[in-house]
Amino acid sequence: MEPASHERLVAIRLQPRASRDRVLGLKGDVIAIALKAPPVEGAANAALLKLLARQLNVPLSAVELVRGATGRSKWIRVNGWSVEQVRVALLAPGG
Repeated sequence: MEPASHERLVAIRLQPRASRDRVLGLKGDVIAIALKAPPVEGAANAALLKLLARQLNVPLSAVELVRGATGRSKWIRVNGWSVEQVRVALLAPGG
């Protein structure tokens, strides 16, 4: 049985205007990510999608911002990946 679509969404909490782009770690059920980009005109959203695609070694088109375009809390989906696969890949040492 295919899981409900919300079960494939990964919760992200952004910290824009950081000194460098990086995954900070897990805070509760949310992956915290710091980005250099400011939260202006979609710059932080674009930087987030690029960072995730690079970290997960998937095409940019495979990473989708589903909710949270205007806030720090984001919900993303990576086509073909489960929430657990994304978490493990992003939170692995050196990942």
